[in-house]
Amino acid sequence: MRQHNPPTISRRRLLRRSAAAVLVTGLALAGCGVTREDDTGVHRLRMMVPNSPGGGYDVTARTAVKVTETTGITDRVQVFNVIGAGGTVAMARLMNEEGNGDLAMMMGLGVVGATFTNKTDSRVSMATPIAKLIEESEGVMVPADSPYQTIDELVTAWKADPGALSVGGGSSPGGPDHLMPMQFAMTVGVAPTSVNYISYDGGGELLPALLGSKIAFATSGLGEYTEQIKSGQVRVLAVSGAERVPDVEAPTLTESGIDLVFTNWRGVLAPPGISTEQRDALIEVFTDMHGSAEWKAELEKNNWTDAFVTGDEFGQFLTAQDERVKSTLTELGLA
Repeated sequence: MRQHNPPTISRRRLLRRSAAAVLVTGLALAGCGVTREDDTGVHRLRMMVPNSPGGGYDVTARTAVKVTETTGITDRVQVFNVIGAGGTVAMARLMNEEGNGDLAMMMGLGVVGATFTNKTDSRVSMATPIAKLIEESEGVMVPADSPYQTIDELVTAWKADPGALSVGGGSSPGGPDHLMPMQFAMTVGVAPTSVNYISYDGGGELLPALLGSKIAFATSGLGEYTEQIKSGQVRVLAVSGAERVPDVEAPTLTESGIDLVFTNWRGVLAPPGISTEQRDALIEVFTDMHGSAEWKAELEKNNWTDAFVTGDEFGQFLTAQDERVKSTLTELGLA
């Protein structure tokens, strides 16, 4: 006799479905996934995180999972990390699982860029779009003992000797933490080719480098450094979005006279070729999560901007992102 996992989607929601519908019964312990029971049996969907623990994708995935657990949308869940080549190792694995409705991946702008800089054939627009979740500003950050107290002081020193000030980011070339300082440099009059950019595999590796003053400054999403910012270990000189970030005492770049607005984003993909029922079931899980008060609280806590779109609308966004990032990297000689 087949032993089924206990259902984790509420019975109230299940009763709304017709008998012929695919039953979404939750995310299984073996991985972050929707467990379905239909004529082919129970299937477990696992969610990949394409960078190291502590990185932006990892934080977003684990936060989303926590919300689905605490709201009763799902049972206990687990995510897993597949590290390498700016996310393209995970991306290749996702694409090679065509038709597999048991696998999904948290991803974002960094993976888009990495598919070009690493010369892979996979493109995010080729996968099945599930949901775009958030956007967030990048922060220009220094350690507490940095000599730079303001963004103007940093820019002055950077322009005087670009190579002497190393900048770290939690993404490989083509990712948001790389694209941000390159556009920042061009805006303030520093040649992008002279920027001393050091790539780290996610915020989990970038943070100790910043705290240890192995780099002069970092550009990365603020949500990964909330505790360090609050404690004063990390000082934010400016944020890259159009508006200031709540609870972060730092101006925007535009307020500081630097004509640049830049935001990162994150979302969820599934492999190409999954069924409509599987896609819709996944979209429903994230739609329910997005509508919860708990998710809204996490958006505020992590200084994330709500950017929720699903399905075909997210797919159109991904196609546009492929085209825009390819154009930018081609100009830099990286694609």
